[in-house]
Amino acid sequence: MRSYKAKSVTSIQLLPRERRETALAEAGHNVFNLAAEDVFIDLLTDSGTGAMSDDQWADVVRGDEAYAGSRSFKRFRETVADVIGFDRVVPTHQGRGAENVLFGALLDEGDVVLNNTHFDTTRAHVTNQGATAVDCPAETDLTTDSVGTFAGNFATERGWDAVEEYGQDAVSAVVLTITNNSAAGQPVSMANIRETAAFATEIDATFVIDACRFAENAQFIKQRDPEYADTPLSEIAREQLRPADAITMSGKKDALANIGGFTAVRDTSLFEQCKQRAILYEGFPTYGGLAGRDLEAMATGLREAVQPPYVAERIEQVATLGDLLRERDIPIVTPTGGHAVYIDAAALLPDIPADQFPGQRLVCELYREGGVRTVELGSFAFPGTDRPELVRLALPRRTYWREHLEHIAETAARVRDRRDEYTGLKIVWEPPMEELRHFSAELEPAA
Repeated sequence: MRSYKAKSVTSIQLLPRERRETALAEAGHNVFNLAAEDVFIDLLTDSGTGAMSDDQWADVVRGDEAYAGSRSFKRFRETVADVIGFDRVVPTHQGRGAENVLFGALLDEGDVVLNNTHFDTTRAHVTNQGATAVDCPAETDLTTDSVGTFAGNFATERGWDAVEEYGQDAVSAVVLTITNNSAAGQPVSMANIRETAAFATEIDATFVIDACRFAENAQFIKQRDPEYADTPLSEIAREQLRPADAITMSGKKDALANIGGFTAVRDTSLFEQCKQRAILYEGFPTYGGLAGRDLEAMATGLREAVQPPYVAERIEQVATLGDLLRERDIPIVTPTGGHAVYIDAAALLPDIPADQFPGQRLVCELYREGGVRTVELGSFAFPGTDRPELVRLALPRRTYWREHLEHIAETAARVRDRRDEYTGLKIVWEPPMEELRHFSAELEPAA
């Protein structure tokens, strides 16, 4: 049973199938190009799409809009210190702004950055600095029915392989993404966080944690690690971030806000560099491209995110969607992660070859059949990698109810029943930066 109730609602409608087919064709078979009003249930992302609390909306009214040194920034900074454990913080307009600020200050051309698995914008920001992004995921087959307890871990043995290949001096940063979005939203263990931090220290690299889903990761540690079963969630959340030299954070995830983010660092010199870069790209370092009301909402959201009833229900809702899909024989990665369910598109559509993007075809058919918008995180989103053909169903926070989950599962079942009818897709236009092509590329049926 949910520990919250609705005070404001938004009407949604399921367009007739013919209109959905037209919209899909006009979007170039890329659901990023769809109008939101044409979508019935939107699982494209959990970033900034959730429902804010009444306390957060009250903060919108209380925001101090001073350009420099606002009261809202002071409250935000104090909250980050209390909840996250970092005193030096630079706000940004969202997570990729935080990546731009930190990586622009931290990386030089020719550097190498290791990550348990780089997500799209993280990889793009590393590449944009002239550095090389190297993935070091745990040895896990994400297409199997059970991937393990902490399948999002960083594989330090792969990290050492990268050090040997590129040279220790080249590896300037080691990044740990918690939870691991590209690895089906799987969590990272406390032991692996410490092991990765020790590895970064040994090779004299800056240890960075992408903390956008820090509360969800903390909940998994509490659930799955007996050592932390009786530890308050807020303490676990802080402890997992303690080894980091720096963090990046999208406030649109576990800070429960519709916009915002920040980077936080330990080192005073790096902090000054980040502040100057923020002035160039984001705004004055005490507002970072945000209104004061956004800083207020994000501060309250950070505290709400580590409240046990909320985060337990969040994880439970994702697991419920996973159960509904499995009941209908939809192949998914299990156990489910904290923010999304990942469908194995290659298993569901086995007749479509990888170079014809089975995941993207599944994305299109979920929209065509039921107005459900999802996102492909396989060969279309990550060209040149060996990522599995996964489709992510990201649940916005505090937004949908059981009836919506059942519609999603029934839609997937109808796609399953018609899978012999589908052909692959081919790209007819893509932007110059291939790391970001899935945001805007256009496709058409391959045959």
